[in-house]
Amino acid sequence: MSPESGGATAYLGRVVAVGRTVAGGNAALYRVSSRSFPNRRAVEADGAIAIVPREGPQDDPTRNPYVSYNSVRIAGRWAVAANGTHCDPIAEKLTGGAPPKDALGLTLLTMDYERDHLSTPRIAAVVPSEGEEAWLGIVRADGLQVQAVRLEAGAAVYVATYEASSVTPSQHSDFDAADADEAARFAIEGGAFAAMTHPVASAAALAGSGGFALGTALA
Repeated sequence: MSPESGGATAYLGRVVAVGRTVAGGNAALYRVSSRSFPNRRAVEADGAIAIVPREGPQDDPTRNPYVSYNSVRIAGRWAVAANGTHCDPIAEKLTGGAPPKDALGLTLLTMDYERDHLSTPRIAAVVPSEGEEAWLGIVRADGLQVQAVRLEAGAAVYVATYEASSVTPSQHSDFDAADADEAARFAIEGGAFAAMTHPVASAAALAGSGGFALGTALA
């Protein structure tokens, strides 16, 4: 299923996307959609954005790596977005000089899909601060896919843990944002993302003249 802007709603779970604003800023987007653990937020610290439980009384298991993790990290000229603890090793491989294909493929193959009751896929995105090509990756119980994606102004391409769980150009949305916070907000309520149900929080890295800026949004 690939919800288009204005189309029927769908539950796609967690989503990563790569895109470019109308003005030409490359972006990596991450969105948490959840039925089981909605009491979470995105918090920026030390050049990364972590998904953590909200403050106050709550039932989320704070030490569960499927609930709390870094979702966006900057690695030199690259930004990484991912739905779990694989975000960090992908960023570290990029910092060490590995090409995006290798950083994604090796990490996803090694860590494999999540061993929860849904066999949730691991998904990830890698975007350059400058350049025409980004990467999306997913590892499911039935396979691994790492794919280059051409960046086009005013558009984003996404992959999700459920329903839209293959990398394909048909999973696209219009996209634009003036800053990183707007980019994160777009992943909740803009374009095709608005048709995705159960939003919780989102994070984004948006490239500008000084490199990547980070932004967050709460549903």
